[in-house]
Amino acid sequence: MSDLSGTVLATARAMNACGINRGAAGNVSARCADGFLITPTGMAYDECAPDDIVKIGAGGTAKGRRKPSSEWRFHRDIYAARPEAGAIVHTHSPFATSLACQAIEIPAFHYMIARFGGDTLRCALYATFGSQALSDAILTALKDRCACLMAHHGMVVFGSDLKEALALAVELEALCEQYWRVLQLGAPKLLEAEEMARVIEKFKDYGRQPETRP
Repeated sequence: MSDLSGTVLATARAMNACGINRGAAGNVSARCADGFLITPTGMAYDECAPDDIVKIGAGGTAKGRRKPSSEWRFHRDIYAARPEAGAIVHTHSPFATSLACQAIEIPAFHYMIARFGGDTLRCALYATFGSQALSDAILTALKDRCACLMAHHGMVVFGSDLKEALALAVELEALCEQYWRVLQLGAPKLLEAEEMARVIEKFKDYGRQPETRP
């Protein structure tokens, strides 16, 4: 298999190692020519090899020795709808999942909410895992965003590549933990819409460094 298969697997192992996922839950994918590569269903990532990563073609046909993640549909649909998405990380991280199980939308309690494209982090409506209905709900929640919670399920994040997608998933779990803790103190104090609009604009070139000449 390609080097990208190994990187997909390494990212899946990394999300477990950093505590935002456990066991065989969650999944990781990366866009490739004529489709995407995705982790297999129901397999512990530490026991997988790069050859266990499955390719899904543009028409939804799986190619490989394993069955793809049961969530392959929402990966396919995100890539189709969002050309900027190069990789997707879906986890059942503790704090994001706790909020998602209450179907909580995270408001502008912290300016870093804007990191994900808007002034809120939406929670997609619940639907059975692996279903087209779940995929449709996720696409709605991701409108103008690169991340959302999934009611009674977890979180999903996309980035330009696997490194960015994993980093964003870690950031989202941190924000979910912070919001959970804020809720213990009472009603959250929120930033004004005008300030969030300024921050969203600033995030358009966040992290971009000027190219250096050798």
